[in-house]
Amino acid sequence: MRLAIRHTTRYTYSKPVVHALQRLRLTPKHTQGQEIVEWAMEYENASPELSYDDQHFNTVTLVSAEPEATEVVVTCHGIVDTEDNAGVIGRHSGHMPLWSFLGQTPLTRPGPVIRSLVRDIEKNTSDKLEQLHLLSAGVLAQVEYKVGATHVGTTAEEAVEQGAGVCQDHAHIFVGAARLLDCPARYVSGYLMMNDRIDQEATHAWAEAFIEGLGWVGFDISNGISPDARYVRVATGRDYRDAAPITGISFGTTTQALKVDVAVEQQQQ
Repeated sequence: MRLAIRHTTRYTYSKPVVHALQRLRLTPKHTQGQEIVEWAMEYENASPELSYDDQHFNTVTLVSAEPEATEVVVTCHGIVDTEDNAGVIGRHSGHMPLWSFLGQTPLTRPGPVIRSLVRDIEKNTSDKLEQLHLLSAGVLAQVEYKVGATHVGTTAEEAVEQGAGVCQDHAHIFVGAARLLDCPARYVSGYLMMNDRIDQEATHAWAEAFIEGLGWVGFDISNGISPDARYVRVATGRDYRDAAPITGISFGTTTQALKVDVAVEQQQQ
C-alpha cells in the first residue's frame, strides 16, 4: 500500500523566544515491510542543526528556533510503501540489547491492577503469543479509549486504575504487562491511515513484543488488531519518552499553544 503523509506541528509562543531547541523523531523507519519512497521536512522560523540515529535506530533531527520568533512551524511530508505482514517485524536490530526491553520504566511500571491482569492471563495459557493477544484484548476491555482522560505523564498503572486513556496509555499498559510475562516489549509511535477520514489531530501509538521464532510482533491495543499495511512505524523505545515525535526546551518564553495536524491517505502506485 502506498501512503501519502503530511504532518504539521505549530508552536505559538507568548513572547519572542530567546532560545529554543526541538528534538524531532518524525522520519519513518527503514524496516521490514516498509519502504520510504520520499520524505522531506520543512521549517518556518527554525533551522536544522544536527541529524543522527539514536540507540533505537530512530532518526533524530535537532532544530533550533530563530531568535525573537513567536511561532515555529515544522512540516513533514512524504510517501511510504507498506506491506501487511500480520504485525510481524522480525529480527531484533538497534544498539539496545534485547534484554533491555524487559526492564520497567516509570511510565510502564506495573502496580497491583496490572499484576492481577497478568496473573489471570497466565492461568489461561502458557503460550506466549496467545498470552499477548489475551493481554491486548484485556487492556482494551478495562481501559476505555477516551481523549483527554490522561496526559503525557500518566503512568500505565494510573491509566488502568481510572479505566480510561488513549493509545499512549494502552501501549504503556501492554508493554509493562508483557515484560511481567517475560516478553521484551517496546513502545511504537507512528502514523495510521484511518478508514473514515484523512485528517487527524495526532499521531498514533501501539506496542511490539518479541516472541521466539517470530521476532518483534506489533499489537495495536486501541484498535484490537495487529498492525497492517495502514501503519507506518516512525520511532520505537522503552516508553513514550524514547519515541515521542517532538520534545524540546525553550528559554525566555513559555509555549502558549501547540497545534498538530496529520493527514494520511492512500495513493495509487
